[in-house]
Amino acid sequence: QVQLVEFGGGLVQAGGSLRLSCAASGRTFSSYGMGWFRQAPGKQREFVAVISRSGGNTYYADSVKGRFTISRDNAKSRVILQMNSLKPEDTAVYYCAARLDIAVALIPADYDYWGQGTQVTVSS
Repeated sequence: QVQLVEFGGGLVQAGGSLRLSCAASGRTFSSYGMGWFRQAPGKQREFVAVISRSGGNTYYADSVKGRFTISRDNAKSRVILQMNSLKPEDTAVYYCAARLDIAVALIPADYDYWGQGTQVTVSS
């Protein structure tokens, strides 16, 4: 089992940047594929970015490609989401998730563990 805690959300103007961190504790972090998802009010939770267990493979939603970067530090048991050129439509609660499987997944239901979420608000 793994516990996940997100940090770094907040309020930022459009065009600005935020850096989200997810700290993991428990079972060996490098055993988990990791992902960032987000949920805006009245909408379903959606895929943002995922990274493989080794960090060698990453995937992004089209809406964030070229603006967001996911990375991980297995020695520190952390996964990072660097968000640049933020837009008002990026406003949502952002969740970190872990998947105990070698295959990368883009669907929330395929993830086993979730953090509590952190609010990101982008003002126009």
